[in-house]
Amino acid sequence: MQNKLHYVYISFLFSGGFCAWAGTPEERPNILFIMSDDHTSQAISAYGGILSNVLPTPNIDRIGKEGMRLENCYATNSISTPSRGAIMTGQYSHKNQVYTLRDALNPDLPNVAKELHACGYQTAVVGKWHLHAEPAGFDWYNVFPGQGRYYNPILIEKGSWGPDPHTDKGYKGKVYDGHSSDVVASQAIRYMEERDKDKPFFLMCHFKAPHRPWQPAERFKDLLKDVEIPEPDNLLDRYEGKAAYAGQLRMRLEDMTKTDLKCDIPQGMTRDEFRHWAYQLYIKDYLRCVAGVDENVGRILDYLDKHDLTENTIVIYTGDQGFFLGEHGWFDKRLMYEECLKMPFLVRYPKEIKPGQVNRDITLNIDFAPTFLDYAGVDKPDYMQGESFRKNLSGHTSHTWRKAMYYRYWQNADGDHNAPANYGIRTERYKLIFYYGESLGMTGTAERSIGPAGWELYDMHTDPHEMKNLYDNPYYADVVKDLKAQLLELKKQYGDEDDKYSVMKNLTEKYY
Repeated sequence: MQNKLHYVYISFLFSGGFCAWAGTPEERPNILFIMSDDHTSQAISAYGGILSNVLPTPNIDRIGKEGMRLENCYATNSISTPSRGAIMTGQYSHKNQVYTLRDALNPDLPNVAKELHACGYQTAVVGKWHLHAEPAGFDWYNVFPGQGRYYNPILIEKGSWGPDPHTDKGYKGKVYDGHSSDVVASQAIRYMEERDKDKPFFLMCHFKAPHRPWQPAERFKDLLKDVEIPEPDNLLDRYEGKAAYAGQLRMRLEDMTKTDLKCDIPQGMTRDEFRHWAYQLYIKDYLRCVAGVDENVGRILDYLDKHDLTENTIVIYTGDQGFFLGEHGWFDKRLMYEECLKMPFLVRYPKEIKPGQVNRDITLNIDFAPTFLDYAGVDKPDYMQGESFRKNLSGHTSHTWRKAMYYRYWQNADGDHNAPANYGIRTERYKLIFYYGESLGMTGTAERSIGPAGWELYDMHTDPHEMKNLYDNPYYADVVKDLKAQLLELKKQYGDEDDKYSVMKNLTEKYY
C-alpha cells in the first residue's frame, strides 16, 4: 500500500525549503492555527488578568492546560495586516513589504503555506484574511472580503476571487447566515470533514471577533449586563513624563464614538467620568465577542476529539497582536506597550508538549512559520528571518536563543488614531521606545510629522504597567546607552537600518 511506504519529500522551491520528513504521511502532524483579531491576553483567563473571573475562556484555556502557554510572545508590528504578513512569511515588514494596513501581501512571494504544500501538506485558510491580495499557497480558502462583517458575512471561496458588480458589496462571494464566529468555525469543520484523509493538513482558522465594532451574537447580547467590570489600575493615566505623542493620540476612551458605544453620548462629563462610563460599555461588548470565539473554539476541539485527531494535531490559539482594554485610558494597539505588543499564544501537541507548561522565552510572530515547518520536517528557507521554537516548546531552550526583540510600527499619522511611527527594543527587563513620527512615504500615512521625536524607557521589573518613563533619569544613562547599541545592532541584523531615508539619518544623528 502506498500510504505504508516511507517518503522523503524534497523541495528546493521558494528559496530553499527542504523537506526531510522520513516517515509515513499519516505520522506527520496536522497543524491547526486558530487566530482571532485583536484578542489580547488580558481577556484570556489562562493568563490570569483582572477579567479572568468575569469572563472565563475555558475552551481556549484548555489548549494551554493540555499543552503550553507562552508568556512573552510578541508582534513585530502591532497592527493586523502587517502582523498577518509576518506570520505568513516569517519576515519583518520591511522584508515582505507589508508595512501598513493598506499594503497587500504579494501572492508571488514565498510563504509558509507554499512551503508546506510543496512538502505534501494540504493547506487551507478560512475567515479573516485581511492581506488584500488573493490568498496564495492554499488548496482551498473561504475568506472575508476586507474586514468582513459580523452578521451574515460574505465569504469568498477559492475560484471566486475578485470584484462582482452584481453583488451589493462588489465582491464575488456567498452570504452565510449567522454570526461570523459561528460561520468561521462551521467552515473550518466543513474543511476538516471534506479534506483528503490520507494527507496531513495545515488549516488557518481566523475569527473576525473581537475586532471593532464589537458586535456579538444575539445569544450574548445581554451577557454581563448587570456586572460591574473591574477596571485597570491605570485607566485614568494622565501621561506625565511620556513622549509628546501621548497627547495627540485618538485612541483614548474619550475618542470613542456613538457607533463604538452603541448609545448616545451624554454631555457634561469630566474626562475621568467619561472613561469610567465608556469603559463599562466598551469592555462588555468586547467580552461578549470573546465569548462567541471561545464557544466556537470548543466546537473545533470537540470535532478533533470525536474524529481521533487530537493526538496528532498541533493546535495553536493566538491573536494577531495585543490590544488595550482601557489600560492607560486607551483602546486599539499600534504602540509598543505590553498590552498590544504581547500576543496570546497557547499550543497543544500531545506527542511532544507536556500538559500545563509555561514558557517565558522571547518569541515573535516571525517565528511561527519556521516552527510550523520544523514540525512538518521542512528546513527553514533562507528568506525567513524568524527561528523555530519547537525545542523551546519541549522545554529545551538553547543558550543562544534571543535575549531581546526588535519592534517597528510604520503607519504614521493614520487617519483614525494619529499614532506615531515608532520602533524599539524589548529585553527581559527593559523596554526602550523611539517615537520618530515620520511617514516615510508609507501607504495609509499622512505626509506629516508627529513630533517632536522622543524616547521612553521602562523597567519592566519595577514598573510592569509602564507608568514611569525613566529615559531622562541619570541613574539609567548606562542602561540607555547599552540598549541603544543593542537596538542598532538588531536593526542591522534584520536589515532595517534606515539608510535610504534622509530624515531618519538626521534623527539618528540627533537622538542617539
